[in-house]
Amino acid sequence: MFFRVSIRLLNIMVLSMLLNAAYGQAPKNQRPPNIVWIVGENFDLDFGCYGAMNVKTPNVDQLAKHGVRYTNVYSTSPVCAPSRSAFMTGMYATTTDMHHMRSHRDDDYRLPEGVRPLTQRLQDVGYQTANVTHIGDRVVGTGKLDLNFVNEGPLYQTKLWSEIDTSKPFFAQFNMPEAEYDIYDRKSAEKERVVWVGEEWHPKVATEQNVTPPPYYPDHLIVRQEWARYLNSASGMDVRIGWILQQLENDGVADDTVVIFFGDNGRLEARGIHWCFDSGLHVPMVIHWPKHFAAPQGYQAGLVDDRVISLIDLTATTLVIAGIDVPRMMQGQPFLGPEQTVGRRFAFSARDRIDETEIRQRSVRGKRYHYVKNFTPGAGFGSLNRYKEKCFLVKPLMRKLLADGKLTGPPADLMKPFASEQLFDTQADPYETVNLADSLVPEHQAALLEMRAALDTWSAETRDRGVIPEAHEIVAPFEKEMHDWFGTPDWVTAR
Repeated sequence: MFFRVSIRLLNIMVLSMLLNAAYGQAPKNQRPPNIVWIVGENFDLDFGCYGAMNVKTPNVDQLAKHGVRYTNVYSTSPVCAPSRSAFMTGMYATTTDMHHMRSHRDDDYRLPEGVRPLTQRLQDVGYQTANVTHIGDRVVGTGKLDLNFVNEGPLYQTKLWSEIDTSKPFFAQFNMPEAEYDIYDRKSAEKERVVWVGEEWHPKVATEQNVTPPPYYPDHLIVRQEWARYLNSASGMDVRIGWILQQLENDGVADDTVVIFFGDNGRLEARGIHWCFDSGLHVPMVIHWPKHFAAPQGYQAGLVDDRVISLIDLTATTLVIAGIDVPRMMQGQPFLGPEQTVGRRFAFSARDRIDETEIRQRSVRGKRYHYVKNFTPGAGFGSLNRYKEKCFLVKPLMRKLLADGKLTGPPADLMKPFASEQLFDTQADPYETVNLADSLVPEHQAALLEMRAALDTWSAETRDRGVIPEAHEIVAPFEKEMHDWFGTPDWVTAR
C-alpha cells in the first residue's frame, strides 16, 4: 500500500514538473535565475575581448573569458528606436509598423494582437523588472526607453537598484550612457590624459596619435580625434559595467544572475549609426552564466560562438532563460536551451526614415557575404541629416575636402550615391569598401542571387511595411524639429 502511494505521489510530482515546464514556470523549490541586460548604446565590436586596440575594457573582457562571446550578432536596425522596439518585443519593427525612427509617440498606436513587451511577460511569471539608473549615488544608466510604442502601460516597476527585492527573481536593464551622450558636448576631448566618468577617473587609452580609423575616412586630425573619443567611450562604459558587476557581488546575487552585455545597434560614427553597413549593424554580445544554475544547451564557459544571430533572438532566449515558452508568432529564435536553433543562415535588417531623412535600405548578412538593397535613388552617405551634420565632424570635413579636390579612394567613393545593390565579402573586405554586385566572379554572382532571393522571401513572409510611405504631415514636423535642434547647413540653404 505504501509503495503504491509513493508511486502515485512520484507520478504527481513528475506531472507537476512537466506542467510547470509546459507553462514556462520553474518548480516552486527552484526559482529561475535573475537576468541582467547591460545595453551598450551604439557600439560595434570595439572591446579588448574582440581584439580591439587602444581600449581598456577589463570587465567586458572578464565576462567573455568566463562566459560566451558571440561574434556574428546583428541588430535589426542601425538606429536605436526601431532596434529597441524590435528586441523588446522579439518582432521585426518592419512587421509591427515601428520601423521609422521615433514614430507613434503621440498617436493611438498599439502593438499588434499577441505582441507584448518582454518585461510584461517576465512580470507575469513573478519577475520584478527594473530599468536601473542609479546604484546608490552612482549613475549607472540613463533609463532610456526610446521605443516606438508608448501605450502599453508601465514596462518596468522601478529605476532604483535599492528598490529591487533581490530575494526574488528580477530582471534589471542598464542602458549605458557613454557613446550617445558624449557626442553632443565632447567632454572627453577636454582632458589629455583622463576622462571623467561619474566619481572616478580612468585612463584615456586612445589618442589621436595611436588610433587607426577605417580606410573609408580620410587621414585627417579631426578623424583621428573623433575615433579616439569613440574608443575612449568604450573604456568609460566598461568602468560603469564594473560598478554593476561589483554590486551583484556585494548583494550576494552574482552566482544567481545571468549577465548579458550587448549593443543596441552599431557604432557611433558617421558611417556607422543610421547605415546598413556592418559598422551600423554589427553588435557585441557576451553572456555569463551563474554558478548556482545548470548551464543550458549551447552554453560553455570560454566559448566563442560564431553563429549568425539577429538581435531579436535575444528576446526569445531571455524568455527561455526565465522558463517561459516562446510564443509561436514571435520572430526571434532562441539560441540557448533545448529548443535553440542551429543558427540563422542570414540576419535581416532595415533602415527607413530616420529623423527627417527618408531613405530605405534592407540588409541580408551571412557569415561571409553582406548584401544591401538601396531603394532610394540618389541617396547615400552625403544625404542631409541635420543631426549627423552637426554632431559628426567627419561629415562636413569630407564635404570640404571633396569640394577642394582633396578626397580620393574609398573616402571619395563614400560621397557618391549608393548603388541600388551592394555586395561585400566581409572576409576579404572587412571595412566594406568594394562593391561586388557587378562582379562576374561566379562565387560573387551566386551569393548575390541567393541573398537577393532571401530578401524577397523575408520581405514577403514578414510583411515588410517599408513599401508604405509615411504621410507628409508626419514627416514635416521632424524636419522643423531637427532644424531647431541642430540648424541647417549652409550648403543646403544655398541651393
